[in-house]
Amino acid sequence: MIAEEDLPTVNAALNGSCAVLLFCGFTAIRSRRIALHKTCMIAALFISIVFLGSYLYYHIQVKAGKPTEFTGQGWIRGIYFTVLISHTILAALVAPMAVFTAYQGIRGRLSRHVKVARWTLPVWLYVSITGVLVYWMLYHLYPEK
Repeated sequence: MIAEEDLPTVNAALNGSCAVLLFCGFTAIRSRRIALHKTCMIAALFISIVFLGSYLYYHIQVKAGKPTEFTGQGWIRGIYFTVLISHTILAALVAPMAVFTAYQGIRGRLSRHVKVARWTLPVWLYVSITGVLVYWMLYHLYPEK
């Protein structure tokens, strides 16, 4: 059983795993390995759904809606909040984008799938990677006191 205080680490691992799967899925499709691409991308979508459930549970149930305080001072605050704000906005956008992109691929609408995937993939990768970066800054570089 995972302890509630370990959920931020679990969430970061889910984000990191999603980024790896997205990269592998992209590499697979560039090599025309369609079955591997589908597997990687569906796994990335599944991991993202698990992440979202875990993230919401942690912040609503465990933290009771209270944000985690960033304790860094000076220039790092500007960097942290720039990354956090861009991550948050793009995370809200990428969720429906990823579902729509996957739906187009699953339905065999490959022309439309490719068009939206060219936008979805970089945004999704950015969100996954910056999620790990935000975790690292909050819990390791500048942990709450």
